[in-house]
Formats: sequence, C-alpha cells, structure tokens
Amino acid sequence: MNNPKVKIKSIQNLSSDWYKLDKVNFDYQTKSGQWQNQNRECYDRGDGAAILLYNKVKKTVILTQQFRMPSYLNGNNDGMMIEICAGLLDENDPITCIKNEAEEETGYKINNPVKVFEIYSSPGAVTEKIHYFIAEYSDEMKISDGGGLDEETEEIEVLEVSFHKALTMISAGEIKDAKTIILLQYAKINNLL
Repeated sequence: MNNPKVKIKSIQNLSSDWYKLDKVNFDYQTKSGQWQNQNRECYDRGDGAAILLYNKVKKTVILTQQFRMPSYLNGNNDGMMIEICAGLLDENDPITCIKNEAEEETGYKINNPVKVFEIYSSPGAVTEKIHYFIAEYSDEMKISDGGGLDEETEEIEVLEVSFHKALTMISAGEIKDAKTIILLQYAKINNLL
C-alpha cells in the first residue's frame, strides 16, 4: 500500500465470524488537492480461484449447482446457483487450490490448468481477488462423483452441459454468477469450443 493520496487513520473490526468485516477510516486527497475523510466497510473473505472445465471433442463444459444464501436473500427464489468450479485459496497457491477444488467439487482430476487472468470481484466492498483458470477435461479424468466436502457443508450437483446450452442459459437468466459468465464468454471470444 503506497498511494500517497490515501492515509489510513484507523481500522475497526466489526465482525470475524465466518469472514472478516472491517470499518476503515481514511483521508483521501482529491484531484483538487483537498483532503476528504471517508469511511468504508471492507469484507475480507480471502482470495479465490475459479475454473472452466471444457471438452473440445464433446463441446461440453462442467458446471456445478448449489444453494447460495446471499442470492436467496436477494430474490433468487430457491437460492440455487449454477456456477463454474471455484473455491477459496486458504493457505494454498492458486494452482494447487483449483486442482483440489476441481477434484472435490466435480470429481475430475485435472493436470494442466491455464491461468487466464485475475479479477477483483466487487472492489467497492470486498477485498477478494479471483484467479481465473481454464482446463480441458475428458471422461478418463473423472475419478469420483465430486459433490464437495461434507465437512465444508457442501452439497454440489455436477452438471455436464453443451457449451451452446451454457451460453443460452446466460441469456435465459439461468446462469447469474459473474465468474461463470466471465469464463464462458472468455471461452466464446477465444474459440475454445
């Protein structure tokens, strides 16, 4: 942190239950040279990794479906979200994380994930940076049914859908997850399938 236009005055922890919520008081120097005092709440849930698994031969992608409470509270009638495989880094590097998550959630043991970019998901309120990956999969790489880990209270349904159907699911409002839309559009722009 070395922006001379920002002077952090205090950081007050508001919650450390599931993740960490802090209230940050800081001075910010505007273009006119004036200093403004501002407060922002910042939610820190750690960084994450996400991956689009795709099969060029079958022209399919692997997606997951699971219940997401925040979406349920914000008008998603059943709270179910269709997404790509993703997870928090915790203590792992992004590649180790995404290999583990792919195996746990989808049942596929992937070898060579390719990082395509990293994005701050919602930089106005959340510190999280997501590392985005793609990887090819084949039927031979499936080593389990996936579904997530019981100790993480995950109950994940694995979906194999055609790439064309996945794109139409965005237009139809069936896929509303930003990271999923981002990687599906990346795949379309780069003619992966």
